[in-house]
Amino acid sequence: MSKMFYAKLALSNIKKNGKFYFPYILTCIGTIMMFYIMCFIVTNDGISKMSGSIYIKTIMIFGTIIIGIFATIFLFYTNSFLIKRRKKEFGLFNILGMDKRNLGRVLGIENLIVASAGLIAGLLCGILFSRLMIMILAKLLKFNISFGFQISVLAVAITVIVFTSIFILIYLNTLRQLHFSKPIELLYGSNVGEREPKTKWVLASFGAISLLSGYYIAITTNSPLAAIGLFFIAVLLVIIGTYLLFIAGSIALLKILRKNKSYYYQTNHFTTISGMLYRMKQNAVGLANICILSTMVLVMISTTVCLYLGFDDALRNLYPRNIEVTAQSISVKDSGYLNEIIDKTISESNNGSINTFQLRYLNFMVSQKENNFSFVSNGVYLKTDAIAVLFIPLDEYNRINNTTLSLKEDELMAYCKKTAIGDNVTFAGNNYKIIKLTEDAGLAKYTSIKFSDNYFIFIAPSEKVIMNIYNSIALDKASNTNLNYYLGFDTNTDGVAQLALYNKINTSLDNSKSINSDRIYVGCAESIREEFLTIYGGLFFLGIFLGLLFMMATVLIIYYKQVSEGYDDKHRFEIMQKVGLSRTEVKSTVKTQVLTVFFLPLIAAVVHIAAAFKMITKLLAALNLTNIVLFAWCVVGTVVVFSLIYALVYTLTARAYYKIVE
Repeated sequence: MSKMFYAKLALSNIKKNGKFYFPYILTCIGTIMMFYIMCFIVTNDGISKMSGSIYIKTIMIFGTIIIGIFATIFLFYTNSFLIKRRKKEFGLFNILGMDKRNLGRVLGIENLIVASAGLIAGLLCGILFSRLMIMILAKLLKFNISFGFQISVLAVAITVIVFTSIFILIYLNTLRQLHFSKPIELLYGSNVGEREPKTKWVLASFGAISLLSGYYIAITTNSPLAAIGLFFIAVLLVIIGTYLLFIAGSIALLKILRKNKSYYYQTNHFTTISGMLYRMKQNAVGLANICILSTMVLVMISTTVCLYLGFDDALRNLYPRNIEVTAQSISVKDSGYLNEIIDKTISESNNGSINTFQLRYLNFMVSQKENNFSFVSNGVYLKTDAIAVLFIPLDEYNRINNTTLSLKEDELMAYCKKTAIGDNVTFAGNNYKIIKLTEDAGLAKYTSIKFSDNYFIFIAPSEKVIMNIYNSIALDKASNTNLNYYLGFDTNTDGVAQLALYNKINTSLDNSKSINSDRIYVGCAESIREEFLTIYGGLFFLGIFLGLLFMMATVLIIYYKQVSEGYDDKHRFEIMQKVGLSRTEVKSTVKTQVLTVFFLPLIAAVVHIAAAFKMITKLLAALNLTNIVLFAWCVVGTVVVFSLIYALVYTLTARAYYKIVE
């Protein structure tokens, strides 16, 4: 046979199987385009000039790796649909005299055509849309990037190498399947899985336990720091549980329904349950994939949209005031000098300060055994049994809250965020009576204990009592000889003026002879605004980008599943009509089965994100975003929009299914 024969046969095969090949080629083009755009952003010179470019490049490198890994898995998965549908065709070729070597050559040419079309069209689309994506990213980050039409040679080379490798691996995998298959197996390959699956109670039980364990972790995790470590464990358990429940649990449920004679022996129920049991193992894997992808889309888009929209809230949580000055171990006299320096600098800058907040305090870490407290270390850091404590003098508390409370020398007022406390506490043998407070009066947000998930706030009679408590348990008494001091204020000026004032305050403190500035830290929200926006905007861009990729994958899996099931179900529904079911009854059965199977993954995905809601809010809290109402609205909006798209996909793919079945 001539070489052109194989090429013509390969082109004819692709055209003949257009229902399967064209969506696959479009997916290749879309995936390659997205991968190139990510590489282009990473290698773009304009991005390197941005403030916080290291953050955006790190995020985009992470996105590039995710797309590369996902493309490998997904293209292998979608290619399996093509091979399964064409096994009968391969078997006929084999029986008619074409050996596996010649068949492998035809498949090689087909793979080359698909790879070439995907790479060329994908790179062209990537080059065409790369500037638009850069402009969108710059708009999100509020950064001006001026550049002309660019093509990143490095991004092109990386894309070609990665996807050429993927297509080669796909081809080798196809040859492997072809090599180990007999002609008769190829001829009936598309019918594999026709036997009714057995009920696997062990797998179903393990799936339920795994899913419930993931839900339990997500619902009971209260600490933002713990949520970071436990999130991926919960995700893994939910993924395992989802697959096992779809594969084994669905079969077990259907067989339980079948045992209910009064329910099962009704026309619609009989045909629907029988049809869903038939080849359920294969269907369940596809349904589980759709469910996991749908959950990823919902979680990724809702969280990144919330982060971007809640950017100002997060920045305000990190900096309760526009400009903040924190001094460690400073006397009352020196804190007075500090106020004078700052007031003078503000006056010279023609700025005004509003919402001024001052606080003298002492914070450190302790461990608690019942009502006995022992010293751990200064500062707040990660330790499983460490609890942050914040001590505030009573006169400070009264001034802030405009009260006239009084305490005896052996009394402390206490607020507990999480851990319970008794009526008495002991510090190194010194016993104090406790008067419990029901709220923290907004004091925690001005000190570093706001980063801790568990803390105590103690109101002491005086600074002297606080220092006595500290000196009685501290290992390093020299680290704090006085209380710490916080001074924060807002300004009625714009960000540029705030930055100028921030820099002048730093300069004034460095040049001051009346106070030692070594242990004084000046913070300004505007000084990190661009970096914050780069991180949150980059995550938002990546979330939408990957969300679209996963949505594209979901749509393609749904399409392949509908078309593939249509061909598999056509013969069965012809038999149903022959045995006496009317056309209306057959259509009703088809509609019920398709609707049930189609929307089950979406329902499961919504349940997943509902169970994960609390844990995700804790993760957002670790990123200084505590606006739960905003996140709830983002979740609701994402679910509604995704459900509408999902329903549209159902409408389009169901038509193809019904045409094939009818």
